[in-house]
Amino acid sequence: MSGRPRVLFVSRRVRAPLPGSERRKWDAVREQLEFRMLAAGRTDGAGTEFRLFAEPPMLAGPAYYAALPARIARELRAFRPDVVVAQGAHETAAALAARKLAGVDAAVIADVHGDFRAPTRLYGSPLRSLLNPLADRVAGAALRRADAVRTISDFTSGLVREQGVEPAHVFPAYVDATTFRDRAIAPLPDRPRALFVGVLERYKNVDGLATAWRLVERRLPEARLLIIGVGRERALVEQLVRDSPTLSWEERRSHDGIADALDASSVLVLPSRSEGLPRIVIEAFCRGRAVVGARAGGIPDIVDDDVNGIVVPRDDPAALADAVVRVLSDRSLQERLAAGARAGADKWLQTPEEFAARLRELVARV
Repeated sequence: MSGRPRVLFVSRRVRAPLPGSERRKWDAVREQLEFRMLAAGRTDGAGTEFRLFAEPPMLAGPAYYAALPARIARELRAFRPDVVVAQGAHETAAALAARKLAGVDAAVIADVHGDFRAPTRLYGSPLRSLLNPLADRVAGAALRRADAVRTISDFTSGLVREQGVEPAHVFPAYVDATTFRDRAIAPLPDRPRALFVGVLERYKNVDGLATAWRLVERRLPEARLLIIGVGRERALVEQLVRDSPTLSWEERRSHDGIADALDASSVLVLPSRSEGLPRIVIEAFCRGRAVVGARAGGIPDIVDDDVNGIVVPRDDPAALADAVVRVLSDRSLQERLAAGARAGADKWLQTPEEFAARLRELVARV
């Protein structure tokens, strides 16, 4: 393939204006590929290569997927890419439909970052579960029909292999950890402090965290928990804050603020029911902080039990509480796991240039 291949990226949502970390990534990709990005997002401030469209305020998910094949088909006719890289199995299904609709022969790569079964099970309204059979069939068929599949971890590779497909390339998502890596590691706090950072949604198991923390504070009254995040489960967190003097909650922090929160913590807690390759774990490792995480999704791909964290069964608040108490009450264990966390961070980091080169290699394989 001579020159820069032409690639259309399709994603669920893009933030605009692009934050600095995203600009650095896409600047590097531009050196390797001629590209366009099609996604929902603000329609200004993202650059000419980004074809962003506003989501309707009601039924955003169904409206997005219903309109996506036609939107992709328009870009296929106008841009004439060599390859479409669709982030997600259902986006891949839309890209395959769009290819047929547009009558073009661009290859379609499925870019799998997480569990494609989770959106109808663990996101949004519980009524989404009615779509499970259809959504699962569509996702599986799309992965099998795609010209290639890229995954980001052992976990996502396993999901794809369950569909009878071997990934064409496996490499992690780009994480700009500059804020978390480029300053001296802070010492562990003198008092037991736990931290949760993430959206307050069912897939993050906020309800399990709430149950576990009530157990923790009974056994270790001096322990404290800071929750950072927003989402549909906020009422549960608000009630927990009212009930517990050991817990505090903030809706948002900047990257610098999250790094500060990690520095002030003894351990990061991640009880998720589903994860792809959790960015916050990589950021915690960069700050030399161990993780207590559930054995779910890509968490065990990063967290090595008793080396850089503790892995507990999914949806087991008692086991989660036991692990948190164990770490928070044992300074020597904190220090040993923190050393393992620092040593394990580099494995998951890459420069924008390295990420762009891997994308170019993926496209070339197709």
